[in-house]
Amino acid sequence: MPKKKTANKKSPVLSEMPLNDANELRDQVDLYQRILDSVRNGIVVTDPNGVIIFFNKPYGEFIGIEPEQALGKHVTKVIENTRMHVVAETGVPEINVTQRIKGQDMVVQRIPIEKDGKLVAVFGHVMFKDVQDISKLARELHLLESKVQLYERELKSLRSTRYTLDSIVAQSGSMLALKKAAQKAASSNLPVLITGESGTGKEVFAQAIHARSKRSEHPFIRINCSAIPKDLMESELFGYEKGAFTGAYAGGKPGKFELAHRGSIFLDEIGDLPLELQPKLLRILEEKEFERVGGKAYVTSDFRLIAASNQDLEHMVEDHRLRKDLFYRLNVIRIHIPPLRERREDIVPLARHMLRKICTESSLPEARLDALAEETLVNYDWPGNVRELHNVLGRAVSILEGDTIHYLDLLLHLQVKQKTAGEAGNAFLKEMMSCTEQEALIKALSAANNSKSHAAELLGIHRTLLYKKMKKYGLL
Repeated sequence: MPKKKTANKKSPVLSEMPLNDANELRDQVDLYQRILDSVRNGIVVTDPNGVIIFFNKPYGEFIGIEPEQALGKHVTKVIENTRMHVVAETGVPEINVTQRIKGQDMVVQRIPIEKDGKLVAVFGHVMFKDVQDISKLARELHLLESKVQLYERELKSLRSTRYTLDSIVAQSGSMLALKKAAQKAASSNLPVLITGESGTGKEVFAQAIHARSKRSEHPFIRINCSAIPKDLMESELFGYEKGAFTGAYAGGKPGKFELAHRGSIFLDEIGDLPLELQPKLLRILEEKEFERVGGKAYVTSDFRLIAASNQDLEHMVEDHRLRKDLFYRLNVIRIHIPPLRERREDIVPLARHMLRKICTESSLPEARLDALAEETLVNYDWPGNVRELHNVLGRAVSILEGDTIHYLDLLLHLQVKQKTAGEAGNAFLKEMMSCTEQEALIKALSAANNSKSHAAELLGIHRTLLYKKMKKYGLL
């Protein structure tokens, strides 16, 4: 004979109810039964004494018992290693604990159910996943979390600055004072204006200020005002909405100020900003809001402005090429970087630092400068400043034989200029020629094992002239 379903049994409570109410309650119970039987995990409910009052089909299939057979039995008679009755006694839930069932370590929850402060049932839930599977999922989740952290670090590295205050190599009093000023500027959100000749390292200071500030975790957006065509400057700075102009991206594009939200924006060569855009920049600095090109809504951005210029901005104000109110808004914290020729004590330590970096980045053996080479660098005026120094050292390393850079290796790369056409040459040129002659004598004598006759032959001069030259340079 077919077994009768529990749901079809009429309880005394249902038989005493009006027919419509009883049918409605029966339909609800049947719905809940179907829902819990559809859950692909084990569900069991006991009364406060640990007697099973509900047992879903998936749990019965897993254990090998019909749900109807489990009803009315004490939970310990049906489920091995259970603690449902313990939770009924203590009222303390047990969440995500292990229980060995059918030779597998399962993850279970045991939750006491209360009504009016009194325990009325205990709900049990068994995940049909072995603990090893859960551990595997946990390991995979941990791996994903590690990857996310790695990607976050890489993104931060890509968005962050290359230079810090430690990157600024200096021994001169003026540069040490500037480093302190930059450190102080980093602690505020006020605009910074960095001035100085081309190649003095204005962007290095800008990045260092951002890296030391509270905004260092956020973008450092750079834009060179002299490198962008005038017609595109507004859309680059402020972005544009879709359809703003022919050739625009279909979805629009955010501008540099928008991208710099919570970070810093560095406007290099600010003196080349078109005059018609200067009022809009002034408004952004004052209100921290703007409109995209072709847009109607205002965009707000919390940014810190750092500007730089190699031009005489005060003179530009006088010539009406730079708005006076914008200049005052920019010129809040002023950092002026002196040219390299005005801080010669920085040249040698800076050159040594650059040389190590160049060799490392080029995967070349470490190189050094000899005393005459360092003296040559110090005596040169460096019209291109730090950028020119880096360029000269890079070219010298590229053709270097051995591990020492001599002054002869530098001469071809230095822009030696005469004072006037009537002068034989300036003091620097004379000194270089003298040094070259002395070096040639030393190398010839060394190659000839100090034989004067042989050295004279190597140099292509008479031995008498050799002695004269040796006496001149104190080589006798």
